[in-house]
Amino acid sequence: MQEGPFGADELWLLVAAGLVFLMQAGFLCLEVGLVQTRHATATAMKNTLDWVVVGVAFSLVGFGLMFGASAGGWIGSGPALLGIGVGGRDSLFFLFQLGFAATAATIVSGAIAGRASIVSYLVASSLMALLIYPVFGHWVWGGALTGSPGWLEAIGYRDFAGSSVVHAVGGVVGLVGAWIMGPRLGRFAADGSTRNLDTHSFSLSLLGVTVLWVGWWGFNGGSALAFDGSVGGIIVNTNLAACAGSLVGFAHARRFQANREIEIKLVGGLLSGLVAITACANVVSPLGALAVGASAGVLHNLASEWLLRRARIDDPVGAVPVHAVCGVWGVLCVAIFGRADLLPHDRLTQLGVQALGAGVCVAWAGAVGWLVFQAVRRSVGLRVSPAEERAGIHLGFSGEEEAANSAPTGLDPDELRALLGEAARR
Repeated sequence: MQEGPFGADELWLLVAAGLVFLMQAGFLCLEVGLVQTRHATATAMKNTLDWVVVGVAFSLVGFGLMFGASAGGWIGSGPALLGIGVGGRDSLFFLFQLGFAATAATIVSGAIAGRASIVSYLVASSLMALLIYPVFGHWVWGGALTGSPGWLEAIGYRDFAGSSVVHAVGGVVGLVGAWIMGPRLGRFAADGSTRNLDTHSFSLSLLGVTVLWVGWWGFNGGSALAFDGSVGGIIVNTNLAACAGSLVGFAHARRFQANREIEIKLVGGLLSGLVAITACANVVSPLGALAVGASAGVLHNLASEWLLRRARIDDPVGAVPVHAVCGVWGVLCVAIFGRADLLPHDRLTQLGVQALGAGVCVAWAGAVGWLVFQAVRRSVGLRVSPAEERAGIHLGFSGEEEAANSAPTGLDPDELRALLGEAARR
């Protein structure tokens, strides 16, 4: 990025960075509203600490790995933020990208809420910002500062604002974490049926969704990195996809899923539309944006049902179907719904390149995420004790509180032992 007097481009990038930062508040409200009341404070704390931890880790290591001069298209060679010499416009670019890194880490928080310890989560969050997110990000966006592209970028893989780089990476790591930890106490009965757990405040979650929606205007619009004629169309496409995803998600759940969790699916469809359009907001028409959002709403509902009722994955805020599943769908939509004249390849070839990139994303985030969670499990431990889970997760929990806070969980002793044994085997 060239230096010179600041103008409209720089002002827009600063505004967009602020809107992306605001998304942290949106995620906080969304997740706090959907977890059990006794875990609300811990969930809010983790979302706040995300920015703190990621701010240090991404500044010192992750940013250099992601945007330093490419070593064969595989990794950036910048040793740290200062090693790249950030200043002027580049400092605004850094702030904008810091919000993306924090978003990827925050997605993981929702998938493992209600049973992950704060310390173990922050270790995993740090490794997201140090390694998992920036390495894949370099493969896709590595040329943004230096002009030396990552290997996926070089073969024509396109992910405009991060359906895979941010959302699928975070969603897949969250899926691995949720699977390794096992479900929250009481989520499933001994016969495998699903139990509904109380939530703190769905109204608060709706506020969070609204904040996220506004923040997404900066997330996608700011990814143009200039205040030019494309920004308005990108934001309009973002808005249309959200509307279509919400309406179709609601209608599909009402017509084909017997109204099961219909409020969650209305909200999840909206967020899924936002996630899916993130990869292709700059290459689709408004009609294409509606198609992207509508298809994401249906896909979200199908994935939610399968994960909960077939795979028995406990994801308290629906992070996996929204971010992992619809993030992958979003990068495929580049080839399916993108305007042919704006694609690097013909449509069929582009679809193959997009599918390759999506597969690499899932494999990288899944494999390294599994290693991270296993390492954390064997060192500081992943899951809080049953007593702390019943009492409410917080930094100062003491075993002396167990007797006073041992409210019934709805599980009999045999079921509890089986659940914890399954989590330990994972």
